Amino acid sequence: MDGEPNIKMVRIDERLIHGQGQLWIKSLGVNLVICADDKVASDSMQQSLMRSVASKDVGLRFWNLDRTAKVIWKALPTQSIFVIVSSPKDALTLAEQGFPLKEVNIGNIHAKEGKEKISQFIYLDEKDKEALRILRDKYGCIFNTKTSPVSNDGAQSLENLKNVLG
Repeated sequence: MDGEPNIKMVRIDERLIHGQGQLWIKSLGVNLVICADDKVASDSMQQSLMRSVASKDVGLRFWNLDRTAKVIWKALPTQSIFVIVSSPKDALTLAEQGFPLKEVNIGNIHAKEGKEKISQFIYLDEKDKEALRILRDKYGCIFNTKTSPVSNDGAQSLENLKNVLG
């Protein structure tokens, strides 16, 4: 196949596929969702739970990061793809393995000890920030922070993100 795969969005969301993800799937008009996560790729229970909230007319793949980075280049031009990872580190791993990452939607990273609040839904520790800096500086990746396709909440959190990344 010539050219790059038709990737509509790459989203970082610790919850991976859930109700809000359904809004993105509909809004983007994709026909394939790839959940790129090393743990979920081998956890049939998690896959089953995620399948239960996903639309039946959309293809769903649960692949580890390595497989995702390799197989994405075999995507057909007719495949319109939404990729979900659970962390900035996983997004960086994909980029390091040759995945074509141009823009990343940072959707939901939960609050934990040692994480700095960027927005109501995004909390980053130093490892997260470093992964995002490398994505930006080495791979030319840009970020958006919209929590859902219908929200207008991205501007302030994107500004906060830019400030903490420097």
